[in-house]
Amino acid sequence: MPEILEEKEDTSVDDSMEDSNIQSSVNFSLFKHPMKDWEIVAIPILAITVAELLLYMGKQEAGILLHVMIPLGLAISTMWMRESNVTFCLEALALLPVLRLVNISMPVFLPTRLYLYIFIYAPLIIPVFFIMRHQRIALKEIGVTLDNLYLYIPIALVVGYMIGLGEFSIIHPGSLIPDTSALSMLKISFVMLFFVGLVEELIFRSLLQTRLEASFGMVKGLLISGLLFGMMHSGYGEAYELLMTGFAGLLIGYMFQRTRSLPLIAITHGFVNIFLFGLIPLLGTGLGIF
Repeated sequence: MPEILEEKEDTSVDDSMEDSNIQSSVNFSLFKHPMKDWEIVAIPILAITVAELLLYMGKQEAGILLHVMIPLGLAISTMWMRESNVTFCLEALALLPVLRLVNISMPVFLPTRLYLYIFIYAPLIIPVFFIMRHQRIALKEIGVTLDNLYLYIPIALVVGYMIGLGEFSIIHPGSLIPDTSALSMLKISFVMLFFVGLVEELIFRSLLQTRLEASFGMVKGLLISGLLFGMMHSGYGEAYELLMTGFAGLLIGYMFQRTRSLPLIAITHGFVNIFLFGLIPLLGTGLGIF
């Protein structure tokens, strides 16, 4: 949800086979302590969480500084690790501080705030593309499929409305469009579906969740990516919004696990924002129907 301020080898891991006590697969040590995989990944996750909490508490300079340091630290540390699912996780995690920094640093120079999201999310396609290329991720692995899309659209519509309604009850945003005319609806749908929804789902689900699943299992991968998704909404300054978006991240992540359909979750995410920042503020929670 927006806020302004060659064939790849199968790397899936069964939950029953994961063991957090196994020594790191990347042979990485800190102060002569051989680190386990979960310890390595926990460090940037903790750092991202602290940075977002600093922003939540209004300590913007400290939060921004920490977000700047995280991708730099990850870039340096991965130089000493051999390529593995853990380093793939770290590369995906590095996108989260980049997302936050681009969001914060983007100046408001457009008369229509809606268009600002294009300039925030379009640049993020570049690092996403290079990570996919470096990790040799097949399109099917990130969920690029049109299978059963005609069945998924009604599901996305209902889930999007329910999440949007829940968020609206917490943050009460204004509308990003002046009315519900066909042109206004086309504009907000284009931005929210093809920029905000698609890019965020590529980052949180197609990259981060699948990398975490491969390293730590389906359940832990879902929980970590979903809760990080919620934490990345700290800019609203509302504790209930963190809980709501954390729940939304878990729900959408579960939908992705069950279907492995990027179109489904991108459309669901897009509908959330269309309702939250367009239809509900203009028409009310009942959308003028009831």
